[in-house]
Amino acid sequence: MRFQRLFVAICLTVVTVHAQRGWTPLWNGKNLDGWTTWMRQPAPTSEVPGLKRNADGSYAEPIGSGRDPLRVFTVVNNVDGRPAIRISGEVFGELRTKASFKDYHLRLQFKWGEKKWPPRDRPETPRDSGLLYHVHAEPGVEGRTWARSIELQIQEHDVGDLYAIGSVIAVRARSRAGTQPMMYDYDPKGEWTFFSQSQGASGRCIKQPDNEKPTGEWNTVELVCLGDDCIHIVNGKVVMRLRGPTRIDADVPRPVTSGAIILQSEGAEVFYRDIEVRSITAIPAEFAVK
Repeated sequence: MRFQRLFVAICLTVVTVHAQRGWTPLWNGKNLDGWTTWMRQPAPTSEVPGLKRNADGSYAEPIGSGRDPLRVFTVVNNVDGRPAIRISGEVFGELRTKASFKDYHLRLQFKWGEKKWPPRDRPETPRDSGLLYHVHAEPGVEGRTWARSIELQIQEHDVGDLYAIGSVIAVRARSRAGTQPMMYDYDPKGEWTFFSQSQGASGRCIKQPDNEKPTGEWNTVELVCLGDDCIHIVNGKVVMRLRGPTRIDADVPRPVTSGAIILQSEGAEVFYRDIEVRSITAIPAEFAVK
């Protein structure tokens, strides 16, 4: 009886600690409930019955929303002994949360697979995916493959980079000497610089430092968003601090501090697991500016 009481006390303590931490799974480990899909036109090498093709063999229309004839987004039960979301990468597209998020701490794990697809199937082409946040456009609007948002890049050797997709955000950065077009590196002591993937600009800022694990290993990516502040974290290390996300698709620019979350399919097989989020009212102490 004494042992049973001790066991129950330990279990209650574990449950209480978990509740205090406030983490909520964004993926149930079984299916893709709570998420939606959208995909653009496949490459001509893919075979999608019933999808219209042009005279040259290219597809004339996107796969669209809620259809996945090529099983690009699936759940697999045993990746290193555990369930995971598999994104095949065969068609460029998105796996989007139905929910919108504001003032939160998100974390997930990802691991690269082996398969690569046209047009990103060359041996030297890095495997690519991405985490889009503060998403503020519907799928495919304006003919865009990627909805207006801020991107925490998930690409081999570039995990943690910024792409401001049809939006604007500021990062302390320094220009990289000898690059044309100019490239920028995150530098906490650098000048505030605005980035926007619009009007022909890349909208990219390169994370510092590189804290990605070798291909084939699991990486932990975290994202902190609180008001105007965003933080990109790779394997426990802050690799970029960002400020003032702004949407530029309205009559006047205005802040965008909430939105859905997207995981990209972008030509490479990738696995995701342990996707969870918690609400915050302050920057977590371990990531606050010292």
